[in-house]
Amino acid sequence: MASLLKLISLEMRKMKTKLFRGALLAGAIILAFMILVTFTDSGDGEFNTYADVIGAVFTFSKGTFLIFAAVLLGKIVIGEYKNNTISVLFMYPIPRKKLMTAKLLIVCMFTFTAVFVSDVVISAILIGIDYFFKDVIQGELTFKFISEKLLWGFNDSVYAAGIGLIPIYFGMRKKSVSTTIVSAIIMTSLLSSGFGDFRLGSQAAVSIGLALVGVAIAYLTIRNIEYKDIA
Repeated sequence: MASLLKLISLEMRKMKTKLFRGALLAGAIILAFMILVTFTDSGDGEFNTYADVIGAVFTFSKGTFLIFAAVLLGKIVIGEYKNNTISVLFMYPIPRKKLMTAKLLIVCMFTFTAVFVSDVVISAILIGIDYFFKDVIQGELTFKFISEKLLWGFNDSVYAAGIGLIPIYFGMRKKSVSTTIVSAIIMTSLLSSGFGDFRLGSQAAVSIGLALVGVAIAYLTIRNIEYKDIA
């Protein structure tokens, strides 16, 4: 366990701060967009209640950071296979499974943290703006409502961590970073699709199913990696 944590720490250092700056920028864009559509539509837009606003934040955050997860997969997994730099790592006296597990855990941890923090922080800022300045959003904030949304956000972040692994299947087939990212964009578009208040990605059964698919793909990716040719 200690060696796995060490590997994760080393991989995180290699990424430096570019990805995290990108995540902050993405969160700021989501916030700016939500402020625009929530407080400048004179009460005639789609987001008039706390449930609508928070639901929209959750949808945008999940979709955005699923794409970020694909970018991260492309950088620390697919890109290293494509450029054959992964062979250098595999020369170290460390099991390949452990190296790949560390990389995939980083993707899961990043996706979970980014989605959950984005959900909570952006929702809190929007609620604060409405309370102190605008009083546009309709509805009542109760402890039960907040608890339910926090639980929903936590669960959705867990599901996103699993779903974010799915693009590795498409990327590894051709050792293509662009394929990895495009598959994530298509998947995100499908999850965000719907009509009225219905969104495919907001259905628990769909999210759980896709998260399990992502975990299964990750398992199959590393299962026989000790014996696979990396070329």
